[in-house]
Amino acid sequence: MRERLVVLYRGNRPPATARLESLADTVYATEEELPYLLPGADVLLAWVNITPAIRESWPDDPHKAPRWVHASSAGVDSFLFPALVDDPDVVLTNARGVYEQPTAEYVLGLILALAKDLPGTWEHQRRREWRPRPSDDITGRTVLVWGTGPIGRAIARLLRAVGMRVSGAGRRPRTDDPDFGTVHGTATLRSALTEADYVVLAAPLTQGTRGMVDAPVLAAMKPGARLINVGRGGLVDEEALVDHLASGRLAGAALDVFTREPLPAESPLWNMPGVLISPHTAGETTSEREALIGVFLDNYARHLEGRPLRNVVDKQRGYVVDDTHHA
Repeated sequence: MRERLVVLYRGNRPPATARLESLADTVYATEEELPYLLPGADVLLAWVNITPAIRESWPDDPHKAPRWVHASSAGVDSFLFPALVDDPDVVLTNARGVYEQPTAEYVLGLILALAKDLPGTWEHQRRREWRPRPSDDITGRTVLVWGTGPIGRAIARLLRAVGMRVSGAGRRPRTDDPDFGTVHGTATLRSALTEADYVVLAAPLTQGTRGMVDAPVLAAMKPGARLINVGRGGLVDEEALVDHLASGRLAGAALDVFTREPLPAESPLWNMPGVLISPHTAGETTSEREALIGVFLDNYARHLEGRPLRNVVDKQRGYVVDDTHHA
């Protein structure tokens, strides 16, 4: 008997629909339709990366819940609700492998934009003003990448390649990491913050990381440093960040993710000098959709053949555990 695959989508359906339909009895559901279509599904492909719809639609009867949920995103925080996490028979996988290099390139672009004040240059161009001025170097500048998963590692490798001095921050301190060199734990994190010209957030949002960049952490950062967040908005106390930016203690920030998305129009972050805002697009590219469906189709082939799935999320930790590197 063919399995029942429910594809949750918003806007456009994923590519390769004919391939999906050849593998399973495929049903496409919007977020509004999901409560009626999810019960009895064997597999859920979530083509929406942040949504409350899955939690709100999850069947009360665990026998009617899907046995496998695939997130077409790297972050899975919106999937980690008790009914899914606590059911040992439900496997959660994600799109690890798609977003690493695009996000690293985006971070490099943000650092260059901040260091070279490209927003200021574009504003002067708009006003037809000829305003020569010096810009900051990035070679030799110090970067602390907070989050040592695959996205953080890709960021570290690319920033090292352009001559920046990179270290990491993670759960397990070490001095011999192949990508970061030094990974700071709790004991040395504050001293690392005082030395970093850029702090890049690339951690998943979990109970342990929510609000980790709070007022004391921001106060510990080097005066004139810049914060870049391509992880999750919930990592940062946004009110405290606004205060530190307004005081001039931090030189700026590049923010791709926010506590509330879309970022409300009344947020003071929109108009703060030295702040770049993007709409959660750090990992998006023109080839993203094909790459995402490729990961799922590869996993579905493994699923049908009884082979181990790739990118299985540790539902207690909230991310894929990589045995080759310590987080």
